[in-house]
Amino acid sequence: MSQAIDSVTNAENTPERELPYAELGVTHEEYQEIVGLLGRRPTSGELAMYSVMWSEHCSYKSSRVHLKQFGQKMTESMRKNLMVGMGQNAGVVDVGEGWAVTFKIESHNHPSFIEPFQGAATGVGGIVRDIISMGARPIGVMDALRFGELDHEDTARVLPGVASGISFYGNCLGLPNIGGETWFDASYQQNPLVNALAVGKMRHEDLRLANATGVGNKVVLFGARTGGDGIGGASILASETFGDDGRPAKRPAVQVGDPFVEKVLIECCMELFQDSLVEAIQDLGAAGISCATSELAANGDTGMVVDLDNVLLRDDTLTAEEILMSESQERMMAIVSPDKLEAFLAVTDKWDVETSVLGEVTDTHRLVIHWRGDTIVDVDPKTVAIDSPVYHRPMSRPGWLDALQADSIHDTPRDNEAAGAMDQIRRVLAHPNLQSMAWITNQYDRYVLGNTALSTPDDAGMLRVDEDSGLGVALATDANGRYSQLDPRQGAILALAEAYRNVAATGATPVAVSDCLNFGSPEDPEVMWQFAEAVTGLADGCVVLDIPVTGGNVSLYNQTGESPIQPTPVVAVMGVIDEVARRLPSGWQDDGENIYLLGSTALELDGSIWADAIHQHLGGNPPGVDLAREKALAGLLHHAAHDGLVTSAHDLSTGGLIQSLTEACLRRGVGARVWLGEVLEENDIDLVTALFSETQTRVIVSVAREDDVKFRGLCAGRGVPVTRIGVTDQPGMALDIAEVGTLSMDELHSLHESTLPGVLGPVVGGQV
Repeated sequence: MSQAIDSVTNAENTPERELPYAELGVTHEEYQEIVGLLGRRPTSGELAMYSVMWSEHCSYKSSRVHLKQFGQKMTESMRKNLMVGMGQNAGVVDVGEGWAVTFKIESHNHPSFIEPFQGAATGVGGIVRDIISMGARPIGVMDALRFGELDHEDTARVLPGVASGISFYGNCLGLPNIGGETWFDASYQQNPLVNALAVGKMRHEDLRLANATGVGNKVVLFGARTGGDGIGGASILASETFGDDGRPAKRPAVQVGDPFVEKVLIECCMELFQDSLVEAIQDLGAAGISCATSELAANGDTGMVVDLDNVLLRDDTLTAEEILMSESQERMMAIVSPDKLEAFLAVTDKWDVETSVLGEVTDTHRLVIHWRGDTIVDVDPKTVAIDSPVYHRPMSRPGWLDALQADSIHDTPRDNEAAGAMDQIRRVLAHPNLQSMAWITNQYDRYVLGNTALSTPDDAGMLRVDEDSGLGVALATDANGRYSQLDPRQGAILALAEAYRNVAATGATPVAVSDCLNFGSPEDPEVMWQFAEAVTGLADGCVVLDIPVTGGNVSLYNQTGESPIQPTPVVAVMGVIDEVARRLPSGWQDDGENIYLLGSTALELDGSIWADAIHQHLGGNPPGVDLAREKALAGLLHHAAHDGLVTSAHDLSTGGLIQSLTEACLRRGVGARVWLGEVLEENDIDLVTALFSETQTRVIVSVAREDDVKFRGLCAGRGVPVTRIGVTDQPGMALDIAEVGTLSMDELHSLHESTLPGVLGPVVGGQV
């Protein structure tokens, strides 16, 4: 016996009926607000839409008041290359020569804990569809990952599944995975972070916006059929904390992805764009049809009438509410002019993509949805997609923070003897967060499509955008939860500075930011204080660096019981390089070149890997940073790369100088002879500080001897401190540090590459 349809008429006639709004994550106050907006109780279909669209994941109801800073603080200079900013599926930046690049990073955290493979895979699929929806062809992906302690049993469950899901989906799409980062910390136990980034390219004239305009234009759903997987998945699941047993209060199904369907969908969309057969397009990700219909209508300041019976289903038993909430993957919604509908259907038929016309655009400013002859939704789409509740959550500076910041590692005695320093080097280099991530990244295809100029393990990934001119873009993602735990505002600035520096170290000019802000429960005043501080720091930092935030994602409720994750504002920076042939690799390639340290070094060991590896300590204050000097350093690196004065560049950040020297040696197997006497003397620091300090705004570069005079002149002219600290050696030779001793290339390999395989098993295909 079929269930009676809860139509709008039925809702008007049964005001006393109680709907299970709390089970859908809607508070009593929110439910009353919905009743007030409609002038009646909602239908079950309307409640389903409001529940997913007003969820934290979709509405940003706790974060929006703070995120406004990104727009409020944006200057005209920051807007000069910005074609599309926040509010659309992804930001778009003019990169020159008639090309535009769109990029965005988003989270799929909670689904990846529950079902690591599908959670991560569909995270990649979703962010790629955001890129498609802007009219761009996807050209690459990246990821920023956080797991619990490496040797914890649940990490052994989650990490392999996440890595496999990312590699499976990206590899099947034929997209290169060009970089990212992976961190381990106990705070991410049962709360892994899976942040996926995608980047795409387009000609300026190919730009599309998700705005439904044109009365009479058709609303068309195409791609995979709608199923019961992922009903309320990301939208509701991401608005829940995990209980102490590791289970969320609500367990909607995790979406199931099919990358081969998405690959066909990509090519179908590209042909539709090429033939100008769509007026607007929207991917169906979180909140599914609820999101696509309401956002298209709201953004276009129009209305829409839709017949849900026309939705092609994988499961005929789905209710209307389930169809509206389903987050089944590989689906797109297009607005198509009636005179182009036949041509549109011919293209989707050619690619064997199932298509259904659901309805049309109206001038009513109402979203009306029919189901089996009844009207089950009749709402103002703006109340669903734009005018959701906005919360000014209580905030308070954590009471424990003063004691944490007062507990500096700098007061702990340091062993500066050669033997003691060598022992510390070995322990620091073996730390999980400084390890080669080849166990993960070897599962990814980095070179498919043939336009990868740099990739893991270089500081940033780089892709060629135009094969004729060599125009390219570089991207890096960074965050340090240890820094943000000590000072969330400074932690966000440091994440921005490191990603900016990593892009600059390739020779590219940083131009834009996307962010993925991962925090605990917004209902905790201390977490909201951390969030607000991080957003302020990031917004202010972007003003100094003169680069805009183009969009991103907020992921809240990342906590188990009362224990939130470390604040983790992941910052992705994109830069432009006019010719990828001028890129700077992160390791030296020839012997006999001088090694220079750019920047000054200070006693900044609080929050460092050294503090964790040697003393299991977290306290004090994170490193300071002068963003004006970061900008000057980036300008120097750009000119040095353009003029061919530098043969490699590697930033200094996590792990300090010793980590950068190690990675620069291992990148091409070329050794180095290093002396630190001048660094110690000029900066008035001890040996341990020179080796392990995480002072910012520093880079090591290699310079051919014939370019020495020009390079030092460039540094002097731009006011960047420069110190010669060594020379490159023969391939296969050791890293010799005069004040400490010698580490053979074999030992460097072992220290840098053995920790993950020692826990997780052999690396696929060996080390790279």
